[in-house]
Amino acid sequence: MNGGSGGVGIGPPAPAVPQPLEWNFSQVFGERTAGEEVQEVDIISAIEFDRTGNHLATGDRGGRVVLFERTDTTDHGGDRKDLEQMDYSTNRHPEFRYKTEFQSHEPEFDYLKSLEIEEKINKIRWNQTANGALFLLSTNDKTIKFWKVQDKKVKKVCHMDATKSHAMGNGLLVDSSTSNSYKPYTANGSVQSLHFPVVTSHETNPVARCRRIYAHAHDYHINSISNNSDGETFISADDLRINLWNLEISNQSFNIVDVKPANMEDLTEVITSAEFHPTHCSTLAYSSSKGSIRLIDMRQSALCDTHSKLFEEHEAPVSKSFFTEIIASISDIKFSKDGRHILSRDYMTLKLWDINMDSGPVATFQVHEYLRPKLCDLYENDSIFDKFECCLSGDGLRVATGSYSNLFRVFGCSEGSTETTTLEATKNPMRRQVQTPQKPSRSLGTLPRVLRRGTDNSGADTNGNTFDFTTKLLHLAWHPTENSLACAASNSLYMYYA
Repeated sequence: MNGGSGGVGIGPPAPAVPQPLEWNFSQVFGERTAGEEVQEVDIISAIEFDRTGNHLATGDRGGRVVLFERTDTTDHGGDRKDLEQMDYSTNRHPEFRYKTEFQSHEPEFDYLKSLEIEEKINKIRWNQTANGALFLLSTNDKTIKFWKVQDKKVKKVCHMDATKSHAMGNGLLVDSSTSNSYKPYTANGSVQSLHFPVVTSHETNPVARCRRIYAHAHDYHINSISNNSDGETFISADDLRINLWNLEISNQSFNIVDVKPANMEDLTEVITSAEFHPTHCSTLAYSSSKGSIRLIDMRQSALCDTHSKLFEEHEAPVSKSFFTEIIASISDIKFSKDGRHILSRDYMTLKLWDINMDSGPVATFQVHEYLRPKLCDLYENDSIFDKFECCLSGDGLRVATGSYSNLFRVFGCSEGSTETTTLEATKNPMRRQVQTPQKPSRSLGTLPRVLRRGTDNSGADTNGNTFDFTTKLLHLAWHPTENSLACAASNSLYMYYA
């Protein structure tokens, strides 16, 4: 107080609201030319950064896994102070290059069930690196494989005879000028001179080798795999069960969640996604087709039929319709890096949940509200069953997910943020940018429930272009430490930075 007059005490200043990011195009791999027809096997079906962000993996419907490695992390030496004096930029955006690819899965046929098993890669998850080798899990509908990718030196015979002949590659090249006079044998047939071949190592090539195959454990299609923070185990989930595996044991798994009823006619919901907590090795979450998320603790019992926490938002009875349960189905869940929040994606919205508060989501983001009047048409062409993925930034300040017309949306979820950005997976991502003003929200920690809307109420963008429901951006991933996004649009991989 000043001058003894009445006044109000000034509290600590409110934290600065992060400014909306300006996204820029970085790279594209597998870009289509105008009018080029895309083969079904080339469409990307999975995408994942590793923990360091130095490697990126994609899987496609043809069963292939393609690896990319970062190229802008050259060691310049010196500490940060030296780098600043050199005016070296320490915040360059990530740049990647193609590293290698391998055939992970092949089409199979289950003769007992007369069922074709697609080779399509459903999920990819990176494991901890060791001795300079990369490890990852990949799965199709039925079989999980554990891969090791390591650089191997290619050895070639480069010198066969040190005196008169020279070797190139694996073949022998004789010097023509001296070939007539050179006689390696004496008159009586004894060897005059003998030289051993010289083998040298040339360039290194990455080689992928399947270490283990985890099969015959799921009666239904696998929708999720997730590595545990202990580095030793992982889970795989299908519609009705979640199994726990040890990476070293491929012929045995433990069933930890089973929602299959005694009578299948009593089945009301199925498992849609599952993920381990990033730091607590005994905690995992799984989502259901009814829009709920269950948090379970494996320390409670061997079979985790009972959950420790249930996160769900009940729809008002007045607003229920035929499509209510269909669009409530959660297609993807992700833990934040610190494990405090869970991000879920259903057909219409993104929801952010605080694991310490199960009364409802702390934030809700409308992804494509303009589709609500078109749900009947989307049901007729099965688009309503599309499974969109979601992701969080490493700092937890933003979330992102895809939509139709190869659009993806980025929302700010920090205190007071009004960031809502719509971008298109092209070389000009801001072409369809839509900024919708919102009321600033309060802190997630002080707000029991926040409803955040980023609505586009028309079926067209700001340029008047109608939305194309045949092109959809289902898969995307956020770099773990930087504001960089990788998006899969059909067979093309687009990368952006801010």
